[in-house]
Amino acid sequence: MPMPPDAVAQLADANRRALDLMLGTQRLLFEQSSFVASELLDRAQTETHLFAEFVSKFAGSHSVKDWASMCRDCSQHQLDFIRRDSDRLFKHGERLMEAASRLVDSASPR
Repeated sequence: MPMPPDAVAQLADANRRALDLMLGTQRLLFEQSSFVASELLDRAQTETHLFAEFVSKFAGSHSVKDWASMCRDCSQHQLDFIRRDSDRLFKHGERLMEAASRLVDSASPR
């Protein structure tokens, strides 16, 4: 017994939405993998730079006053880095949530 045309259209639409959801999810996961790899590389480069700066300042300090100043400067640089990194990650989290929301909205029936 053949299916009514409305049922066939609904089934085709449901299959299309499911495929769109799977492909969108795959794209989102790939983008997140790429983002994580980029962030790890950026984090390693920044931490290496901060450590090199610390070693350089440590080697150049010859008194307790110089050492205290060096610790204060390096601590401030580390805090600035953490703030910028956190801001960037929060903004990325917002974009990720918006993208996931759009993906789910596009897959829901109209």
